[in-house]
Amino acid sequence: MTDLSLRHNVTRDLAPLRTLLTDEGDLALVNPSAKHPFDPLEWQEKWLADLDDESFYILDATGAEVGFFALRPGVGPEMRHLAYVYLSPEQRGGSGARVAELAEEAAKSLGAALVTLKVEVENEPAVNTYKAAGYEEVARNDNMATMMREVD
Repeated sequence: MTDLSLRHNVTRDLAPLRTLLTDEGDLALVNPSAKHPFDPLEWQEKWLADLDDESFYILDATGAEVGFFALRPGVGPEMRHLAYVYLSPEQRGGSGARVAELAEEAAKSLGAALVTLKVEVENEPAVNTYKAAGYEEVARNDNMATMMREVD
């Protein structure tokens, strides 16, 4: 399942994300603070409102959207924060390394040298995927781990 590619969401179109996040549980994993059902206006105004927010769709071999992530601005222009990562259930189980690779390529294309992320420590598959991709845990607060990786 590594035949995934990326499409930069330059038009900020959230209609494909709406079709991906129909399950309340998936939406809660991607963004526990977002309302269900998925509301594109809420995401445009609240979750991806910064002009420097960039989002990307993950595509399968046929070009269909099967995932999504955003790279939000970090502390400085050389840092991006990976957020709202989603991969359809059919693509899970072996595609995590490729998704991490795609996110790093996207971050580099935006001029980033460092990617940070937060992940629930109880989400062992995600934690293990990020660790295998070279991310290091740099902080922990309650059930969230902050991880980072240099990508230059």
